[in-house]
Order: sequence, then structure tokens, then C-alpha cells
Amino acid sequence: AEQMRVDFIANASHELKTPLASLSGFIETLRGPAKEDEAAREDFLTIMEEQAARMKRLINDLLSLSRIELNEHVVPADIVDVDGVVKDVIDGIAPIAAQAGVAINFQAPDDLPNAIGARHELFQVFQNLIDNAIKYGRAGKKADVVLSLEQEPQDDGSTSPFICAVVRDYGPGIAREHVPRLTERFYRVDPDMSRREGGTGLGLAIVKHIINRHRGELEIESRVGEGTSIMVKVPAVSGGDSD
Repeated sequence: AEQMRVDFIANASHELKTPLASLSGFIETLRGPAKEDEAAREDFLTIMEEQAARMKRLINDLLSLSRIELNEHVVPADIVDVDGVVKDVIDGIAPIAAQAGVAINFQAPDDLPNAIGARHELFQVFQNLIDNAIKYGRAGKKADVVLSLEQEPQDDGSTSPFICAVVRDYGPGIAREHVPRLTERFYRVDPDMSRREGGTGLGLAIVKHIINRHRGELEIESRVGEGTSIMVKVPAVSGGDSD
């Protein structure tokens, strides 16, 4: 645990240090050699804005991960319309998908029950997963989001209902050796590409901790050349429970 804490602080410091050094360098240049260069000033300010946005995303993800871990032992108990959550995410992310040339195909049964959980956290789960499918699977030009109801066997022989959500892209896929580490904090298959796409290296770690808090399941499958599929399951409202 101590080694994980040390590694986490080191990684977070490194991720913040890079854009901070860039900002400091451009500020120094704008006060010196480029002080009267209007064209350079505009270019530098654009880059500075991008670096500041990168720092903001990282800080927001760090705070989000900290909050989730703090409450991970508390199981959320609100009633959540997962179908509505996913539709809201897709509506919000539609401009990004259109810009990337990715069509999002959404499927869900009409009689899908509600989930037991925290709406804002499940929204974050689907936002991260669908955003990743667009960014890293854009070469496939489409992404699938499929919801279904499954019955999970319990130790006492009974079954419990779970809502299963699968987010799949048709991009380049990920080599097998990387898959088990994808939910580690700051782990990236391609660090340069991740940073270009605005990734913080914390998205799937946040997803994992949210699903753990919901006492659900998370599985990642990927094959090079065939794309990536991520499945999450969260408890559903049983037939005897009310809305």
C-alpha cells in the first residue's frame, strides 16, 4: 500500500509537472523575446490554454478518484434509470463523435429495469467508456453501446438481476499483455497518443472504483485489429422492489 501511494504521488507529480513547465516556459518567452511579437503571442497563448486545460482535467480526475475511494465502502442505494443516463451521455458527446466521424449505435430493451446506484457516478462511467471508444476506436468509424438484463447466480442458489452494459469500438485494439493493466492509475498503452487525445491516464481507474463501489463487475476484452470491448455490470432493481 505504501509503494502504491509513493508511485501514485510520483506519477501525479510528473503529469502535472510537464504542462506546468510548458506554461512557465511560454510565460518567460512572452515576457522576453516574444514580448512584441503578436503572431507568436497568439500561438503561445493557444498552447498555454491547451496545457492549462490538460492540468484542469487531471486535477478534476484526481479529485474524483479521491472522492470515490473515500466512499468505496458505502454502497449507493438510489434508483437510477441507466437507459436514460446512457442516452444523456450519448447526446452530450454527439458533437465529439461527429467530429471524429464515429457513429454510436445504442441498443437497449424497452423493459430494462432501473439500477441501484448513484446516477452521477454511473454517468461518469459511461462518459469515460464512450469517450474512450470514440477517441481510441475512431479508425473503426463506429461504436456500439448495448444494455441488457442478466441474472447472476448467488452462493445460496438464487439469482440476482444485474444490468449489463457493453461498450465496444472497432479500432486498432490493444495487445493482450496490456489489457490486465488498463485500470491501473496512469497506465497508458501509448502515452503520447493518450496525451494528444486529452487523456489523463485515470479514466479506467475511476470506472473500476465506481463499479467496485456499486458491487458490480468490470471486464475488458481486446484483440489487435479487432477493437476493444468493455463490459460493466451493476445491480438492478428486482421485481419485488419499487421505483
